[in-house]
Amino acid sequence: MLIIVCIDEKNGMMFNHRRQSRDSAVCQDILKECRGKKLYMSSYSQKLFGEAQEAEIQISDNILNQARESDACFIEDIRLSDFEDRIQTVILYKWNRKYPADLYFTLDLSDGSWELQRTEEFNGSSHERITKEVYERTR
Repeated sequence: MLIIVCIDEKNGMMFNHRRQSRDSAVCQDILKECRGKKLYMSSYSQKLFGEAQEAEIQISDNILNQARESDACFIEDIRLSDFEDRIQTVILYKWNRKYPADLYFTLDLSDGSWELQRTEEFNGSSHERITKEVYERTR
């Protein structure tokens, strides 16, 4: 399974049940990455993508249990600890800022089980610089 997560400089994902930030350029890049895959997301996340036609979007509040190995999941408001063994690829979009957070991305991508495949930087619609990192599980 491929998971996609947006984090700040301290791995924060959400604060007080709200996303830290939103960026339409990130949403477009996610849709491009997920062409040919089912893209699962919560009803909360659906609002970011509007009426997008580029990917087959599946809305569910139980996405990590429903998604298959070949599917992608956009994660904003879910703790990943119970699903780590099913994750094969991680795409991180990193905001170049520190925001308040109470939900964090806790998957340790430096534990020797993951390899950084590529890094890109681009200008977002609401952020001067967004860094995208793609990791693959190696064991």
